[in-house]
Parts: sequence; structure tokens; C-alpha cells
Amino acid sequence: MRNELQLEFHKDKTGFFGLFESVNDQRVSRALLDTARTWLSSRGLDTMRGPASFSLNEEAGLLVDGFDGPPMVMMTYNPPWYADLFATYGLEKSKDLVAYWWPNAKPSPRLLKVADGLRKRYGVTLRTLDMKNFWEDVAIVRRIYNDAWQDNWGHIPMTKAELDYMAKQLKPVVEPTLVVFAEVKGELAGFGLALPDFNVALKHMNGSLFPFGWAKALWYSRKIHTARTLTLGVLEKYRRSGVAELLMLEMMINAEKKGIVNAEFSWVLEDNMMMRASLEKLGARVYRIYRMYDIPIGG
Repeated sequence: MRNELQLEFHKDKTGFFGLFESVNDQRVSRALLDTARTWLSSRGLDTMRGPASFSLNEEAGLLVDGFDGPPMVMMTYNPPWYADLFATYGLEKSKDLVAYWWPNAKPSPRLLKVADGLRKRYGVTLRTLDMKNFWEDVAIVRRIYNDAWQDNWGHIPMTKAELDYMAKQLKPVVEPTLVVFAEVKGELAGFGLALPDFNVALKHMNGSLFPFGWAKALWYSRKIHTARTLTLGVLEKYRRSGVAELLMLEMMINAEKKGIVNAEFSWVLEDNMMMRASLEKLGARVYRIYRMYDIPIGG
């Protein structure tokens, strides 16, 4: 894929491949990757990066470590031997994306006390998603997202059309109390978004909504005990004010009220040490690693 925003924002000639599916046969995977590479070359690009379906704003990375357990909602999943196919082809690591797991994600009394102190010290206030003003809050999300991530590796600004489409898809399943906004002394500071792991319910539908798929989904949705925090952004001036930690704690407190006791935080750039340190202070641990690959198109 040739992404014009990528080219404009990063001033490079990187193109993307994604939606990769192959049997364990190097001839088949090579044919697929060669086709993508040739397509990108014909459009003047010099580097092929992926997998990303369709960009880093959506599903990205190849699972290379942590194959135990089922896939998480809106995260990639693949057989272990895909990594061998990529390595044999000549794709090389460009960046690892890590996923954290926090079982029994109940904040300790000590953490809650620390959080209360941070709120008072920095004047942090929190609120959840207002469904009556859903699209106004979506606009706030885009503003924070494009500001907070602008210096991150691989970041591509999210367009209004892109976010509106994603929000429209998520609106029927979003849990308002798991979308939290933070302000510091009345100024917008950040937001966090978590989704219940609806894969738990969807896998029982056998790919069909009718005649009984919808009923199965409703029934098994009551058995969802895990949520994925898929995005958390804090504006740079507030990154040392405890805002990230307060957002995570608030989402976990609200999740517990819905019967959700486990949390995945994904994904985090391997060198985002500030966010990783915050997660590890809470008690989360790395349990899966996803890899982005690059290869010169002319090589």
C-alpha cells in the first residue's frame, strides 16, 4: 500500500504490505511478498514495511512470541512459522511492539492512595465517554491522538474520515466507562480507551449471525472477563503528572464493576520506556511480542 500521509509526514519512500496469509511453503509466501514488493516498486517506493493492515493505526505486527491463549480483540494472530517465512525471504526487524498482561487487575490500596495524591497534587480530573455527545468526544480523541503520538516511530496522523469510520464500527460495542478523559486544572491532558474482549463471544457464532449466532453472542458476552486497552495518550506537557497511571487505574476500577478482571495493554513500542515503566509499576508484564519488518524494495 502506498500511504500518502506516510510519505508526507515522514519524508521517506516507505510502502506497506499486510493482510498476509500463507501456508507453510516458502514458494507461496515468496510469491505473495514479491507481488507486493513489485507493486510498491512500480509506485516509486524504496522500502517495504509490514505487516500492517492497513496502517499502524489499525492491526499491525507479526506475532513472534507468546502464542499461548486465544487472540485478543483487534490484535493480529498467526502461526509461529510465519516468522521463518519472513526471515528466509530477507525481511528484517524494524521495531517490536509489546503487549502487557495484567491478571486480576485490581489496584492495590497503596496504588489507590498514590493515585489520590496525584489527583490532588496536579489537579487531575477524570470523566468517561459521554454517549449523548459521542461525536464531540470522538473529535477530542483525534486531537489528542495526533498530538500525543506525533513523535512516535511509525506514527501516521489519523484523518477525520478514518477515525469517524472506526468510531462508527466501535460505537455499538464500546463500553462508555472504559473510555476515560483526563484534564489537568481544566486543560485537556489525555485519554484512554479499552474494549471488552468480544472475541470471547464472537468465536461461538461460527461466522454466522443468523439464525442463532446473535443469541450466542449475547449469551457469551456475559462471560467476558478481559479488556484490552488499545490506546492511551497523554499530551507531552502532562506526561510526568501521573495522568497515564490515573487513566489506567480509572479504567481498571470501572472494568471491575463490569465483571472484567483481566487487562491487556497493547501495543507499546519496545523503546517507549516511560509507558512501559508505568505499566510495570502497576504490576503488568510483557506476554506477547509483535514485530514490524522492513526490506529494501530494490534489494
